Amino acid sequence: DGANNCYSSASQPGRNFVAPWSWPAGTSKGDAIKALRVVLEAYPKEGQGDVDQGGWSLAVDELATKGYARLEYLSGLGNFARFFNGGKPFVDDLEVSVGDSSVSVRSSSRVGDSDMAVNTKRLN
Repeated sequence: DGANNCYSSASQPGRNFVAPWSWPAGTSKGDAIKALRVVLEAYPKEGQGDVDQGGWSLAVDELATKGYARLEYLSGLGNFARFFNGGKPFVDDLEVSVGDSSVSVRSSSRVGDSDMAVNTKRLN
């Protein structure tokens, strides 16, 4: 079923699978990309639900040209980061790839095998 810290539309159906996000019928791909950008940028910089307390940044922004973006999210500096990551926040990636009628997603931790359900919370 894959790593415990990665959820993706490209995974086989199972516990790590996330269905692609579909936009409403009659919506153009360009309008869907604009709406996706609004949603991505609306995510609070301070995180939500005890997730992503270190903020986020748009690391790769090719939405307008290639329909692809990668965002980097930072954890807070709790005990796990202090003891297991040298006092640095954990970094997670969210990738979105726009197809003809849907958006494929991938949210993954860069380090370890468990993410304390952070990627699940971020996608929901």
